[in-house]
Amino acid sequence: MQPHCTGEACICFKGCCLKPFPALSEPQISATSYRTTSRHEFAASTASSLYPDTQFTNHEAIPSVEESLSNFTKAYPLYLETSQADQIRGKEYSHLSHPGHVCLDYIGHGLFSYGQQQGHYGAVSIASTSSPPSSSMQDSSAPFFDILNKSGDLYSQIMYGGQESEFDSLIRKRIMSFMNISEDEYSMVFTANQLSAFKLLSGSYPFQSGTDLLTVYDYDNEAVEAMIDCSKKKGAQVTSAEFSWPKMRIQSTKLRKMIVTKRKNKKRGLFVFPLQSKMTGSRYSYLWMNTAQENGWHVLLDASALGAKEMETLGLSFFKPDFLFCSFYKIFGEDPSGFGCLFVKKSSASVLNNSTSTGMGIVRLLPSVRPCQFLEKLSKTDKQSSVSELKEETLALPSSSSISMSFQQNEATYELEEASDAKDRQKQPPVSEIVELSEIVELDKPVNTDEPQDKEDGGTVKSEMEFRGLDHADSLGLILISCRAKYLVNWLVNALTSLNHPNSENALPLVTIYGPKVRFDRGPAVAFNMFDWKGEKVDPALVQKLADRNNISLSCGFLKNIYFSDMQDNERNFLESKNPEQAGALRNKKDKCKLGISVITVSLGFLTNFEDVYRLWEFASKFLDADFVEKEKWRYLALNQTTVEV
Repeated sequence: MQPHCTGEACICFKGCCLKPFPALSEPQISATSYRTTSRHEFAASTASSLYPDTQFTNHEAIPSVEESLSNFTKAYPLYLETSQADQIRGKEYSHLSHPGHVCLDYIGHGLFSYGQQQGHYGAVSIASTSSPPSSSMQDSSAPFFDILNKSGDLYSQIMYGGQESEFDSLIRKRIMSFMNISEDEYSMVFTANQLSAFKLLSGSYPFQSGTDLLTVYDYDNEAVEAMIDCSKKKGAQVTSAEFSWPKMRIQSTKLRKMIVTKRKNKKRGLFVFPLQSKMTGSRYSYLWMNTAQENGWHVLLDASALGAKEMETLGLSFFKPDFLFCSFYKIFGEDPSGFGCLFVKKSSASVLNNSTSTGMGIVRLLPSVRPCQFLEKLSKTDKQSSVSELKEETLALPSSSSISMSFQQNEATYELEEASDAKDRQKQPPVSEIVELSEIVELDKPVNTDEPQDKEDGGTVKSEMEFRGLDHADSLGLILISCRAKYLVNWLVNALTSLNHPNSENALPLVTIYGPKVRFDRGPAVAFNMFDWKGEKVDPALVQKLADRNNISLSCGFLKNIYFSDMQDNERNFLESKNPEQAGALRNKKDKCKLGISVITVSLGFLTNFEDVYRLWEFASKFLDADFVEKEKWRYLALNQTTVEV
């Protein structure tokens, strides 16, 4: 799609009309305007964002991207004030425009930028070329760092610490600063992923008979299942919150009874709680953490679904969890591989033990040696002792799981690049008032992200590691990021539900949304399914395959712990087993927790733009054609590609 502008909203999808980067303007959305403007008639504004038509039965009849953007900005005029995010995307994440890939399949915190990886920041602009970067350009990118297993158990790591390299320390401090977590209050360990973190914690936590594990997840999560299995083996009783169908709201009365007990000497346990569902976008109250802590529970806050800067909230400054997990990936839109961070509150660390915890899953980060660097170093080495050291360094050679970074190294000298620009980008004017964003309130303050510089006695060694992915989120701030995501996700929900099958009685909808629909306080994630003209669900895996062939990355998930009222008994037939072969054996009440609904899920980040959500809507509208799936099967068969299996 070629760059273009609308008459009233001068926004170019590829950044052609925006101010040059890094001379970014400060975020324009004030605390007061966001609170006041967004609260009034938000639902009405969303409904008008598809003017002049609100229902569509033909994919060829949906308005163009230009017309849709114009209507969108009329409905949400504050969106125009989030153009700083478009500037960052156009300059530092050009791969999202070559070849126009839409990345909606995962959520988390990106450490670095694509431009940083390419090593041409401020010199070569890929966005200005008409072809993707060459392999030689990619080979000239900055070195990588690798993830290696670290010996020791979680209890020892938290209680006694261990030798930490300057490299690990630098990354840890930057992450804790980004997450707004105090080093005086929390200890942190790197883990391979969420599964490893939850296994480590459940292995060290004193689960036993009479101790409970209570989880609040409306979807199937591998890490949570591993924790459940571990706690059951230790004798713990496991319970889960239930969610009302189809809006997936917490059954509050039931959950409160699970948290609060009148029995004396009742041992509490671990309350595992996400503030937001990473599949449905449902948000949950901070007060659940408060209630759990008041009733003797230890709280594990799963922050992996929170967007950028959402840890900078008033709620989290009051309700400090005992444990916290979040994940970081490489570069948004390229490779979601990364690592996890498990935080343990120092005042709660004594509850852990080392009886069953193992070191599998705890990792360390270290700068890797590229093959050319290794061979050069090997040729200069003539001591046997040095050879053994170099063998160890081969473990750090780049691999598919490596994480890219900008750690510019030239023998013993590290050059500090663009320090003044980096500082300028981090400056934020003080805001005098705290704004209510549902229950999320930003603690406005200047962000201190000055990179540390290390010097060695007798030398001039300097080091700088730039986390531009995190720096970009810091420069935008919570208000701008939340505002932008809120407008985009609500427009997407409204657009998807505007698609109805033609010539069907009662205007049979193409898309069914699970979870909140148009709501001011919904999260930037959507779970949905598509149904054909006969009312039969289209396999989510098939939708995912077809989307991928249209350069749109979606996810598939499995909703569970669903509660049906007595009036919804007939809708229980929608439930299915995650493993279809077991469906017939999972119909009794005891096994109902294993039943659920497979769905398509999308996640929006601070780099998502209007064209991304429009292209998803455009793709979904193609299913209004009853022959769309068959046409796609024959098209790919004719091109000698793998046939899509229905």
